[in-house]
Amino acid sequence: MAYLAICNNIKRAMRPIFDQYDGQYGIESIEFEELTLGALPPTFQGIKVYEMLEKVLVIEPVIRWASIANVILNAKVHSFNVSVQLEDLHIMLTPRVTLKPLVPSFPCFANLCVSLMEKPRIDFGLKLLGGDIMAIPGLYHYVQDQISKQISVLYHWPKVIQIPILDGVSGATKKPVGILHVKVIRALNLLKMDLLGKSDPYVKMRLSGERLPSKKTSVKMRNLNPEWNEHFRFIVKDPNTQVLELHMFDWEKVKMHDKLGMQVIPLRLLTPYESKLFTLDLVRSMNPNDPHNKKNRGQLIVELTFDPFREDNSRTSVALDGEGNASIREGNGESSGGVLLVSVENAEDVEGKQHTNPYAEVLFRGERKKTKVIRKTRDPRWSEEFQFMVDEPPVEDKVHIEVKSKRRGLPFRNKESLGHVNINLVDVVNNGRINEKYHLINSRNGMIQVEIKWSTV
Repeated sequence: MAYLAICNNIKRAMRPIFDQYDGQYGIESIEFEELTLGALPPTFQGIKVYEMLEKVLVIEPVIRWASIANVILNAKVHSFNVSVQLEDLHIMLTPRVTLKPLVPSFPCFANLCVSLMEKPRIDFGLKLLGGDIMAIPGLYHYVQDQISKQISVLYHWPKVIQIPILDGVSGATKKPVGILHVKVIRALNLLKMDLLGKSDPYVKMRLSGERLPSKKTSVKMRNLNPEWNEHFRFIVKDPNTQVLELHMFDWEKVKMHDKLGMQVIPLRLLTPYESKLFTLDLVRSMNPNDPHNKKNRGQLIVELTFDPFREDNSRTSVALDGEGNASIREGNGESSGGVLLVSVENAEDVEGKQHTNPYAEVLFRGERKKTKVIRKTRDPRWSEEFQFMVDEPPVEDKVHIEVKSKRRGLPFRNKESLGHVNINLVDVVNNGRINEKYHLINSRNGMIQVEIKWSTV
């Protein structure tokens, strides 16, 4: 029963990913024909338990799983059916599992954080149209190595998958607590990657524990000592545990971009409201046993500032004069920026003329964000939150939310509007939060539930 539940969860999780490829590269549909994980459970080859700070438990098990899994995918491409079969899956990996914080109520921890401490070993059989493509000389080891590398890129420490276990009442659900300002200043003595003894460096950065896309600097062509002086902002949820990950790459026009080095900065090193300069020695990876880390890869200089959000007693207030013009009053007499959080919860009674595969699109100040697509339903539930950083309270702004339907298959007339709503933000800024159900314009009976929050710094 547990394996069946896992298989159903995998199918649900993969459905939105498959839908993204509909209409691209001639793909008309992608479906699971079969998904079974077999009856053999994973086995533990060993386990380490680390003594850490109070309210944290860290475990590193060695897991081996020799399954008799059988996964068959059917893809319809240009009206032709193509089948891909995965079988005899063998996995060996060493994850770091962090249980935090420890709490007195069952199951005794609020969050489950998982990351990989080394590259996983993966073995499997792969058939395309019934033929064993892994029998092609050289392909077997290449595919194995590429999959292990991609998994390592996504989940190797310090990257962390954080799974909330208890609800917000127990403190497990992290809410934004402030904004991290990052100034990427310059780099020194970078590696020479091009034939002419130069590199084309740029920096990618992200906060650990977030699923948001990484932010990037501009590319400095043919420069081993580049200067950027570029500013970025990140929303912080847990300054005690989150780290800023910085990756330096050499830009390439055709092939894969080469990695010049990386480094991380724990946010707990920062004092609120105080700027701190860091000169970082770049390394190949955060694995302390990696022999490539002994090579000099240059330095990266950045400046970080953490601005916590204000307490509710310094909430922005908005007043209207005799002519109806809005004026802003801060608790300390100053105008301030902050973060607008838009949570699109669910919709009811939405229906399209041609198809009903609804998703929601949020538009604020030219920035557009979308929920996942829910297929064949008039009552979709998304429960997705989007974050927008602004430099001043958005008292004169509106959030435009439109529910649309996306049809699979043919590229023309594949999208249809199911209704929209425009939400004034003056009440959100004044009260800090609204949670309302709105009638969708241009929809017969459609409704949408939206929660919007405003936090200042």
